[in-house]
Amino acid sequence: MQTLKETLNEILGFRLINIGDYVLTVNKVLTIIIILLLAKLILNRIKKILFRSNKFTNFDSGSLYSLTQIISYIYWLLVVVIILDSLGLKITALLTGSAALLVGVGIGLQQTFNDFISGIILLLEGATRVNDVLEIDGEIVQIKQIGLRTSEGLNRDNISIIIPNSKITTDKVINWTHQTRLVRFRIDVGVAYGSDIPLVCSILEQCAREHPAVLKKKKIETWLTNFGDSSIDFQLLFYSNQVFPIERTKSDIRKAIDKAFRENNITIPFPQRDVYLKK
Repeated sequence: MQTLKETLNEILGFRLINIGDYVLTVNKVLTIIIILLLAKLILNRIKKILFRSNKFTNFDSGSLYSLTQIISYIYWLLVVVIILDSLGLKITALLTGSAALLVGVGIGLQQTFNDFISGIILLLEGATRVNDVLEIDGEIVQIKQIGLRTSEGLNRDNISIIIPNSKITTDKVINWTHQTRLVRFRIDVGVAYGSDIPLVCSILEQCAREHPAVLKKKKIETWLTNFGDSSIDFQLLFYSNQVFPIERTKSDIRKAIDKAFRENNITIPFPQRDVYLKK
């Protein structure tokens, strides 16, 4: 009669896969499960320690996120190596045997590898971080997550946008939160010829000054930019640290300008053309 130990050894030694010289037993599968569980627990513990210590350091949320992502990728790479070793698989033999296949896959997935390398650059370089506000192809997005292949951002309509990392590293991208959160913005306005120019400048600056998102300590000014075909063109310049919702701020100021112009009989013209018909 078999003892409990012999029965347990028999179960653990049961062969699930037997291909040539390679044998996958229940014992190896359980070992992999235990390694993954321990790896997950250890990684969660490392992240908790990092975020807890962040209260006493000068790391911002973007830098801390990049650090934890890099640690996670390196950590899981080591875990995979340990798992392969516990399965009895030689990494060098696998790489040698699949070299031709990897070359073919690499050619087909060239763009994917480009995005992958770009993701590593983003995490290591730190020029773009989580919560940064970027302008990409005319779209304003706030970065919420930086992955190895793609990054996720939210636009002003709260729509999630998936961005290939290579687009951030190779294309022209404006980072509105890089170096400083204090940015100067512009609103273009045209008025009819014959309008009181000093009054127009005063109204424009007052409308900007009354908005709570406009910084009062920084200079608010109006430039006369052009004598156009149908209007005298002005540009209102002001500073704000509310970068992401700035279009709403501009909309509020434009509404205030329109109301003030109506109260002071100042006209915003529209293009007019005379058409002559020959009989």
